[in-house]
Amino acid sequence: MHLLVYLPLLVPALASAAARPLSARLEPRQATWLLTAATVALAVCSVAALALLAASAAARIPFLAALGDYSPRIIRRGDPVPAVTGVAAAVLLTGAAAAVTVLTRRRARALARSYRRTARVSAGDGIMVVPGPDMEAYALPGWPGRIVVSGGLLAVLDDRGRAALLAHEQAHLDSHHHLFITVAHLAAAANPLLLPLARTVDYTVERWADEQAAAVTGDRRLVATTIGRVALLAAARPRRTPAAALGVIGRPGLRVSVAWAGPVPRRVAALLAAPPRRHVVLLVAAVIIVALAGASALQAATGLHALFELAQSGS
Repeated sequence: MHLLVYLPLLVPALASAAARPLSARLEPRQATWLLTAATVALAVCSVAALALLAASAAARIPFLAALGDYSPRIIRRGDPVPAVTGVAAAVLLTGAAAAVTVLTRRRARALARSYRRTARVSAGDGIMVVPGPDMEAYALPGWPGRIVVSGGLLAVLDDRGRAALLAHEQAHLDSHHHLFITVAHLAAAANPLLLPLARTVDYTVERWADEQAAAVTGDRRLVATTIGRVALLAAARPRRTPAAALGVIGRPGLRVSVAWAGPVPRRVAALLAAPPRRHVVLLVAAVIIVALAGASALQAATGLHALFELAQSGS
């Protein structure tokens, strides 16, 4: 098997280093789609590479060689990958499967807690106002989705601030941002090197919602001011629950806050600057890097298949 099999395991580190610069230069919607797709594609490629390495090690077991009617001697001679590497790959594959399972369960439980919390709250025009002083507002996905906002937060905002807040949360619902966050974090669970990409998706969906709120209200400065004010209020007031401000339920066990998913200064600065533009060159470069990882995994699979055919003919 060709040594290119290792490339899909290395590219995620390069992609993670490029995630933040890309999020700053690309239009938020474009960045979200690109980073989410890249996270999933690189996770698939890295899992495929681990599976190939594990298969290479397993192929050297005499019992499996007898079942498959091939020569383990030819496999050992034609495959430069050490057997211990294949065993390590099998362990990592098992860990990845366990991590994805745990994350799925934690996210399901987090959503269930949020649904139970709002079950007794009536929704007017898709908005649920929960009592209490907590500074929180978030998009609760569902059919239909709901905006959950605390009475304490509504009380400290004026009409224009409320309009900006609700436009931001409605943008999360309309664009199904929870799906991007969920998919990106599940992919990162399979390969922890991709965690910076998943966290950048947390940021880009917030920026996407910021831009949509600015378009709805027609006032970028208003949205920036509202984000900053809510973040300060949320940070200054003790919270009895894992509350969030202007967020979308995404990470398991908590809701993404402007104080965590920004950082806030970057989002405010972006809103006070000119609207973002599309950068086709950066987009193409990122796609090429991801395609390189996929091509490497495919080449490694082709090489292993050819080696098996050779081993069967020489058995």
